Amino acid sequence: MREVPLTWLYVPGDRPETMAKALAADADVVLVDLEDAVAPDRKEYARAATADLLAEPPPVPVHVRVNALDGPEFAADLAALHALAPLGTLAGLRLPKVSSPAQILRTADRAPHLPLYALLESALGVEHAYAIATAHPALRGIALGETDLRADLGVRADAGLDWPRSRVVLAARAAGLAPPPQSVHPDVRDLDGLAASCAHGRALGFFGRAAIHPRQLPVIEAAYLPTPQEIETAETILGAAAGRPGAQALPDGRFIDSAVVAGAHRTLALARRA
Repeated sequence: MREVPLTWLYVPGDRPETMAKALAADADVVLVDLEDAVAPDRKEYARAATADLLAEPPPVPVHVRVNALDGPEFAADLAALHALAPLGTLAGLRLPKVSSPAQILRTADRAPHLPLYALLESALGVEHAYAIATAHPALRGIALGETDLRADLGVRADAGLDWPRSRVVLAARAAGLAPPPQSVHPDVRDLDGLAASCAHGRALGFFGRAAIHPRQLPVIEAAYLPTPQEIETAETILGAAAGRPGAQALPDGRFIDSAVVAGAHRTLALARRA
């Protein structure tokens, strides 16, 4: 298991064969979706299929995206997942449409000992990002749900989401959480567009991305893993800093300090995961 997830692969909870394939797709985390990907008349079947999937330890961490926290299906989701707690096979709950810290507190009370991950999918959720991120120790991460957020804001151009994206990145950092992964790229055939979008997300401070098809995974990894040039630069920085604490200038004029050195260490650590 990789310590820091880079790829998160969504799979519908009512498709056991597809869930089995997802576990073998080399994603860092598999996200079983009981919400948007499952029709209303198949919710109960999806819960049973998910329980069967997690009856034995999976080869990669599995998170479950439950139904809306204030909706009628949520209690049934928790009841089904509660039975899995003694097995230790469920790695986390993905909470949709979170808009307030109170929702995190209620869920933490009802699902003790499970890591929680909040999806912010509305203007109100983004506005409360830091309060949500610091609501409870069980909250381990936040991320955007861009499809719903786009509709809520009435945004057409992709650039219209850059401010909410930066807000969530900053809130996660301020709360001491891992950098959030990007939201899904909905066109599974548009791999060039996915690569460009990942490059933009990386520049904004995201780390990794949710996917909806295994073919997207290598594109995400290639976009987020360090390039050979970045690795070479990191090695140069660490070589220059060895035995010489404090700020200094490299022969080519680049200025380095402790923050730059720490970034170089992170770059090489990420490169080693490949």
